[in-house]
Amino acid sequence: MPQLWSPTSPTHPGRRFAQVIKLKPERVAQYKEMHAAIWPEVAKQIRECNIQDYSISHDAATGFLFAHFKYVGSNYDADMASMRANPKVQEWWKITDSLQESVVPGAKSSESGEPAWWKPLEEVFYQP
Repeated sequence: MPQLWSPTSPTHPGRRFAQVIKLKPERVAQYKEMHAAIWPEVAKQIRECNIQDYSISHDAATGFLFAHFKYVGSNYDADMASMRANPKVQEWWKITDSLQESVVPGAKSSESGEPAWWKPLEEVFYQP
């Protein structure tokens, strides 16, 4: 019997990811300014790591940032290791991490990897 696709399969092209984190209220303007002019090296690395349709939304009432993207590669762990190894991404994360408050117990930074800085969310519904 063929293996069915699972939304939790880390290697399936087209896997969707959703994540949340809190934005420090006094840093909203700086965060928006940074993302309005994302560094070209960071944008390039995101594309090279097989991430598409990436968006971040902000809920001003709660301070939560909600990220959503589609991973279209075949080795998520390797692509994320490549992302973490990029010095410009590391520099970007140092700045953006300082504007955020992780809601993941024990999270240290985006660069550290585990536990995740952004809290992963389970997909419970999708309609293409």
